[in-house]
Amino acid sequence: MSTSRRSFVSQSSAAVAGAFSLPAFLSASPAPALTLPHSSLKSPDAWARDEDFWSWVKAGYTVSPNLLNLNNGGVSPQPKVVQDAHIRFYEYANEAPSYYMWRILDQGREALRGKLADLAGCSPEEIAINRNATEGLNTVILGLNLKAGDEVILTRQDYPNMLNAWKQREKRDGIKLNFLNLDLPQENDDYFVQQYVRAFTPRTKVVHVTHLINWTGQLLPVRKIADEAHKRGIVVIADGAHSFAHVEYEIPELGCDYFAASLHKWLCAPFGSGMLYIKKDRIPDVWALLSNTDPDGPDIRKFESLGTRSFASEMAIGTAVDHHLSIGAARKFARLHYLKNYWAERVRDVPGVRLHTSLKPEFAGAIALFSIDGLKPAEVESRLLSQYKIHTSPTVWENVAGVRVTPHVYTTPKDLDRLVTAITQIADSRTAANK
Repeated sequence: MSTSRRSFVSQSSAAVAGAFSLPAFLSASPAPALTLPHSSLKSPDAWARDEDFWSWVKAGYTVSPNLLNLNNGGVSPQPKVVQDAHIRFYEYANEAPSYYMWRILDQGREALRGKLADLAGCSPEEIAINRNATEGLNTVILGLNLKAGDEVILTRQDYPNMLNAWKQREKRDGIKLNFLNLDLPQENDDYFVQQYVRAFTPRTKVVHVTHLINWTGQLLPVRKIADEAHKRGIVVIADGAHSFAHVEYEIPELGCDYFAASLHKWLCAPFGSGMLYIKKDRIPDVWALLSNTDPDGPDIRKFESLGTRSFASEMAIGTAVDHHLSIGAARKFARLHYLKNYWAERVRDVPGVRLHTSLKPEFAGAIALFSIDGLKPAEVESRLLSQYKIHTSPTVWENVAGVRVTPHVYTTPKDLDRLVTAITQIADSRTAANK
């Protein structure tokens, strides 16, 4: 759905002539080439198994036909319509960068803010657009008013960048970090709630919760933990890097005060795009990471003082939102969970293979971790890549060890048959070698 340069200039000529008015493609971004080919009355579970529909979705991506990418949890590819939008905005900005970026493209941010807020189920005045979850969470972690002796609850299984941010505050300000060490996987919400509640003390000021743990795919009951924290006057930060546009929910349903996500993961937005949510009445409690004229003020836009950034990638987020909505959040999660279970159910009884992720949708989505007895995760990952051209992620962190497998909406059961064959053969060869 690319637009030629001549057409592009024609579309924007009225905007250039007018004082700071937006070109047509900003006020109405091109709709992705995705319209449901069958009845939409089917349940999400039925849609999850409709291979005609998902083959059609896959046709909208430009992924390699030879290398099987099962590490979408790291960063996801963009569908072609998002790539085209990104390129179109990029070429437009390069005609006169300081004019077209700052005076034209930048005017699309409020419309984009509204679109993201609608997807997130919150007010536009609670959404800041940034580059990734790390930036959003660091903004909150480093910007909260905390003093020596204040305590924070977090886990050993939280994302390393976030742990490092908290350790910086510990070193700089003398706050106290209280770590939980979760035993995963779990299929009992009470386990997690009890772990956090037992760690609360009268000095606990913040609880940091990873909604979907990147190592194993475990979903945590953020709302139940948040409710217990709020009873004690404790604020809640939720790391939604892997859950947003993956699991079906709206941010206010989590009950958290602060939330951040990377949009280049499950939303399939341009690389280096992210979103920060702060509950409206909590915005003044966080100092802007990159200061502006009102760093402790009540406007969410204070967190967008990033200087020169990629306007092209930012504006193309809107097309990624359109693509996501065209698939549908319920259909998307049903498909992702179906794909995870498709391969995991086929290898869980293979001798020597161990699964470290729940197969129930209440406790996991697309991400799953497996291991093979007697082999290090790096050895399994290396064989998958060298012998079968399957790209995965070896994981060794705290009490977690295995190979992470992460399909996406463009992944097919036939792709996963290839994975099942590879895991089975590697496990069988290991068993034979031990005889």
